[in-house]
Amino acid sequence: MVDKTIAIILGGGSGTRLYPLTKNRSKPAVPLGGKYRLIDIPVSNCLNSKLQRIYVLTQFNSASLNKHVTNTYHFDIFSKGFVDILAAEQTLENSEWFQGTADAVKQVLPRINHQDHEYIIILSGDQLYQMDLRTIIDWHVSSGSDVTIGTIPVDAEDAPGFGIMKVDANSMIQDFTEKPGPDILNKWTSPLEEKYTSQGKNYLASMGIYVFSKKAMKDLFEEMPDATDFGKDYIPLAVNSDKYIVSSFPFGGYWSDIGTIKSYYAANLMLTDFLPVFNLYSNDSPVYTRARMLAPSKIFNSRINHTIVSEGCIIHAEFIENSLIGIRARIGPRTTIKDSIVFGNDYYQKLEDISEESQQKLLGIGKDCHLDRTIIEKNVKIGNFVDIIGGEHLKDAETDTYCIREGIVIVKKGAVIADNVKIGSLKY
Repeated sequence: MVDKTIAIILGGGSGTRLYPLTKNRSKPAVPLGGKYRLIDIPVSNCLNSKLQRIYVLTQFNSASLNKHVTNTYHFDIFSKGFVDILAAEQTLENSEWFQGTADAVKQVLPRINHQDHEYIIILSGDQLYQMDLRTIIDWHVSSGSDVTIGTIPVDAEDAPGFGIMKVDANSMIQDFTEKPGPDILNKWTSPLEEKYTSQGKNYLASMGIYVFSKKAMKDLFEEMPDATDFGKDYIPLAVNSDKYIVSSFPFGGYWSDIGTIKSYYAANLMLTDFLPVFNLYSNDSPVYTRARMLAPSKIFNSRINHTIVSEGCIIHAEFIENSLIGIRARIGPRTTIKDSIVFGNDYYQKLEDISEESQQKLLGIGKDCHLDRTIIEKNVKIGNFVDIIGGEHLKDAETDTYCIREGIVIVKKGAVIADNVKIGSLKY
């Protein structure tokens, strides 16, 4: 059925909870895993599922995202496949920017309807998971559903943070509530497999992945023309109406909604595990990204453990553990890095700009530095003898060069940190 399906990836809003990573870029453009961006995940899921007609909807801080998608995803001239950007635009019929998830899709439908299709799959641009999307599309068709919602089993602790479905034994959704409180949670359990209930996962949460039949989407939009959001408006409308069959497709694999600095940090460091639950090394489900043609990384006298090192790096560090090192990163002698994410750099400096005397003019991390529980943005210049130490005890704060969020110190993009500066604390 993939040949009858259009994929729409939502480019995300302002992403305030991921600030300062979203200061100059949209959420889907935020770096991931050393060399990727978040948008690469849903696009790769589509391509690995043979879905080759993909629209990416963008609006907020979209220049970086647009550039990445344009430079990355190309099909040959004999293919009908594409990954196209559809940016928010003002027209004679509508002068408003995208007001929500459904409003974004509603506004671009005239651009999409010339494509021959029967089904539309809606995906988020800022989630981490691997799914063969053909399984949810096939389920949607075989079950005769008008709307299918991708769901994930969750426990009582996580359930209040999601939209929760109540389903019958055939996975048909009978009711829906947005973020139920603990006092009513026991009314929202669903019949699930024993492998989930044995872990205390008795609730089905929306993943923000939807499959619509073309006619059902058209009818829903006509019934509630002023509504703007799928989760708040159109899903409850469909569930509470006798006109539509709405089903749940439970997904049992790893899935993370990258919504906060803490969840972003944890999802990245998880990739350094011996056998991470998200597999970057799959023959069957590769993650695609921009091919930069960078040189291999060089490492001198360094001890590196549980760490991902991207291409193009020059590393003299003494010790790096449980960290991600991004492209073109430069790390000086005797520096130690632990539990940290280093984005790397967008370019190399000229040789004449590199000398021991001008460290604070150099891209990268200097000598004799100590980084722990940090995120180092792109194109940062960190001097010598600098300590940047995060910790749960630290309060949220912001300066011109760094932020502290949820105990994690984030050095801002392009920041210059002078020699001997101490940020954070050695207290744990």
